[in-house]
Amino acid sequence: MSSPPRVMTASKERFFLELEPPTEELRGKPHVVIVGGGFAGVKACKSFKGADVRITLIDKRNFNLFQPLLYQVATGLVSRGDVATPLRQLVGAQRNVQVLLGEVTEIQPDAKEITFNGKAMAYDYLILATGSGSTFFGHEDWRGIAPPMKILEHAEEIRRRVLMALEQAEQTADPQERRFLQTVVIVGGGPAGCELAGALSELMRKAMARDFRQLDPTTARIIVVDPGDRVLRAMPEECSTAAASELEAMGVELFFHGRVQSIVPGEVLVGTPEGDHKIEAANVFWTAGVRASHLGRKLAESTGCEVDRGGRVLVQSDFSIPNHPEIRIVGDLCSYKHTRDGKPLPGMAGPATQMGGWVAKDIRATLEGRQHKPFVWFDFGSMAVLSRLGAVADLRGIKLSGKPAWLLWAIAHLAFMPDEENRVSLLIKWLWAIVSQQRSSLLLTGMPSQHVGLEGGSAPFPMGLNNEPSIADVGGTMAQAIENFRESEQETANTHS
Repeated sequence: MSSPPRVMTASKERFFLELEPPTEELRGKPHVVIVGGGFAGVKACKSFKGADVRITLIDKRNFNLFQPLLYQVATGLVSRGDVATPLRQLVGAQRNVQVLLGEVTEIQPDAKEITFNGKAMAYDYLILATGSGSTFFGHEDWRGIAPPMKILEHAEEIRRRVLMALEQAEQTADPQERRFLQTVVIVGGGPAGCELAGALSELMRKAMARDFRQLDPTTARIIVVDPGDRVLRAMPEECSTAAASELEAMGVELFFHGRVQSIVPGEVLVGTPEGDHKIEAANVFWTAGVRASHLGRKLAESTGCEVDRGGRVLVQSDFSIPNHPEIRIVGDLCSYKHTRDGKPLPGMAGPATQMGGWVAKDIRATLEGRQHKPFVWFDFGSMAVLSRLGAVADLRGIKLSGKPAWLLWAIAHLAFMPDEENRVSLLIKWLWAIVSQQRSSLLLTGMPSQHVGLEGGSAPFPMGLNNEPSIADVGGTMAQAIENFRESEQETANTHS
């Protein structure tokens, strides 16, 4: 049921949303609203199991995404259903949880209300777990040319672009043009960039070798550009060195001390201390920057709380903000510096899960009049997978590489996977890829169809993402990029003749 409209401003009105509780015995119980169905939000929901509180979980997607494996979707190793689980399936059966689809646009802390889908909803406690997105450091015009890898659609678009480039190269007689179409630039040498680079190298050099008869897999180029002096800078130098050796053995080129100056279709201009370098590539992918959800700044505007340069909310030791103990911020949206060394918790699945679980238990303890022990983060370490059986890992000072690190990586990721069915399907596909060197999810989708009379199909390769500018909007098509490449090659040949 909805109450009569309540006016927000002279020109805008909203409706107050009053839904029936999930069960009758929860009527009148404290209402906890959780915004975000990622690692932290789902863990918070599960930690409220059995409590006499009413939980409303709101997310703009109806599924939980296992983001650490997006690169495997991007390279055809697994499908979307292996890394995404419907929220109603994960927590919807819980007695005290109601799942709603929508995006929160406003927070009114004094009134203890949020606004989503044009409606207002009251809360007693609010947990914000909306995570983070990608940032291009002020160059948003690059987004359509160099897709990031933060959501499911990004990963599927990366896969589509790679497969389309290979299909086009298969029909190209010019060997130089083939090399251009088989070249990929990855901006960012962190875990996501290294994992994507390793998976793409295996895909383009091994998994696809038997499928494309006209291509020479050895001419495929995967180039990682990073402004630092090593990959995986957040890990110990020993792990970085091992990762670099593994990637280079796979044929991945590492371009250090490089800062991207411009990206146009078919070309990346990289600045270095020695001067600018032009890299011509059919595909460019972005893993270099992360920004917190916009709700952090919204909350800062309405409460005066502080945010850091990345938009993360500076929280107190119980993940609340000053003067609002009922509001908790967890996951990538918060900057939690109450650690032994004063460094913020890293934006990874482990810390997010621990935050979400602790905050839920702390709220339960408060409602039940109990004391709750302070939050202490247990650092499981960090790891990155680089090939079928190669990885690096730093487990609380124990540094591993190769097959032992890969085995630990696989066990850890299967353990964090929230859905048991996905664990089984992932294990089967990983084992199949190890044995056969083949990928199970290489369907080329997102293409316009002449057989289905529906509008809104994808644009020809390559395209922009979800209301982002397409290649055509930012100055060219792939055909133009190839033509520019040919002209550049001809100019180079004339110069040297």
